[in-house]
Amino acid sequence: MSDNRLIALALVFAPLSLVSFGGGQAIIADMQHQTVDIQHWMTGREFVDVFALSRAAPGPSTLIVALIGWQVAGFFGAVAATLAIYVPSSLVVYGAVRWWHASKDSPWRAVVERGLAPVAVGLVFAGALAVLQAAQVDALQIFTTVAATAVLLYTRVGMYTIMAVTAVIYVLVQFV
Repeated sequence: MSDNRLIALALVFAPLSLVSFGGGQAIIADMQHQTVDIQHWMTGREFVDVFALSRAAPGPSTLIVALIGWQVAGFFGAVAATLAIYVPSSLVVYGAVRWWHASKDSPWRAVVERGLAPVAVGLVFAGALAVLQAAQVDALQIFTTVAATAVLLYTRVGMYTIMAVTAVIYVLVQFV
């Protein structure tokens, strides 16, 4: 195993840790760009597969980092990537919480809250867009996702019925 790969993992994920406002989902777009386009550690399809696996498994949304680290440098890569994603942001949060509690009357508190909320939302949407692009999602997939969501939200139709109808639609599309 190359120490250069471990250092590269740390150099990719430590800065991402510091901009992960809104949680791990907020940095998926940058993570995909770094691992696929810049470092060439995996293909776009492999990234989507690792992303799906990290979503299916219980645990934090940053589990994907350990999976990427594992693919790049095995066990020690998973450890290095995990430490790189958690330690820097944890130190910043520790300092910020100490400041937050020490300055209860500061006008900066409201400014920080109002300023970071749209940043977090934007980063989460950028991550979703990056995954959709990497997965090469087409219009039919987007339509069925939106339609299924609407049916679940506004009717009493169960999810198994929706899944069955969607499967039938996809089978029919394949043969037409």
